Amino acid sequence: MFVAPFLLVFVLLFIGPLAYAAYLSLFQDRLVGGTSFVGLDNYVTAIQDPQLIRGIARVATFFVIQVPVMLALALLFALALDSGLLRLSRVVRLGIFVPYAVPSVVAALMWGYLYGPDYGPFAQLARTLDLPAPRFLSDGWMLGSLANIVTWEFVGYNMIILYAALRAIPPGLYEAAAVDGAGAWRIAWSIKLPALRPALLLTLVFSVIGSFQLFNEPRLLKDIAPNVIDSGYTANLYAYSLAFTSQQINYAAAVSFLLGLVIVIVSYAVLLTANRGRNV
Repeated sequence: MFVAPFLLVFVLLFIGPLAYAAYLSLFQDRLVGGTSFVGLDNYVTAIQDPQLIRGIARVATFFVIQVPVMLALALLFALALDSGLLRLSRVVRLGIFVPYAVPSVVAALMWGYLYGPDYGPFAQLARTLDLPAPRFLSDGWMLGSLANIVTWEFVGYNMIILYAALRAIPPGLYEAAAVDGAGAWRIAWSIKLPALRPALLLTLVFSVIGSFQLFNEPRLLKDIAPNVIDSGYTANLYAYSLAFTSQQINYAAAVSFLLGLVIVIVSYAVLLTANRGRNV
């Protein structure tokens, strides 16, 4: 009885829409004959869609480049805060976490202004120094620019998770290590990092899901860099464009489910690799 309200809302707002989307993915609107049942044809088409494949490959590259940097910074900040040697630790902790409280839309707009080749402060500074303006929104730099925005947004979130895991370590372990003559670096390497493994795995899985669902940042930067970011720049943006621009609702549903399958496979691969490493 206590969980019934949650289950009802969960079915209505999550399971129901998913089931309806799965139903839509099995149909196709045709000029002749109207909407007709096509089975798995939309999925077969999506698997062979070069635009979707490029979008998935791009976010996979984004994941490989951005996530290690973001988690390394989060780990560094968490260890620094937990060490007790950092002055004004509460202020520093709040300052690192605040960007996560900024909505991603606002963050993308803010960084889009900073990246601006004509009006951005970096471009203005470069012109003042008679230097070429940084090409943050060029084809070669765009993925790095997006990675910078996402890193700025989520370092604090991941830091809080890791910091909470550090605070949960029994103080007795530190005391025993100190009695045995272990220094700060040895304690960090032999006690803190092993204890952080579950939390690091959790943040890594969250990062897999977030990377492959990348949408807000490229969608907003598309308006100021339309020649670089197209409708298929990321897989999520491609599904959105199919549904709300091209009005291909059925095909968009199939693309979305395939993207979800990719996320499940990559997340499972990460968990499987981590568990094998732990067993070894």
